[in-house]
Amino acid sequence: MNDLMSTGVLNLASLLVSLVVLVVGLVLWFFVNRASSRTNEQIELLEALLEQQKRQNALLRRLCEANEPDKPDAPVKPQELAKDDDDFIRLVAER
Repeated sequence: MNDLMSTGVLNLASLLVSLVVLVVGLVLWFFVNRASSRTNEQIELLEALLEQQKRQNALLRRLCEANEPDKPDAPVKPQELAKDDDDFIRLVAER
């Protein structure tokens, strides 16, 4: 009689462990799948934002080129070049 009881208990315990593992696996799958789909949505939004920024940059470039005054090409003097370099150095952030 003890043999039948212990065999039945082992079968029941094995079934219970299998069900617990199945439930934990399903819960993990749910959260991983949810995180994956949210990440995909964020990637799509970022790609759309990048595309809009590219369009804005192209429009801004065309606008700047259209409003640019026509300058005759004149040689640049070395003093003006040095002055421009100093201005550029002031713009660079120091670390």
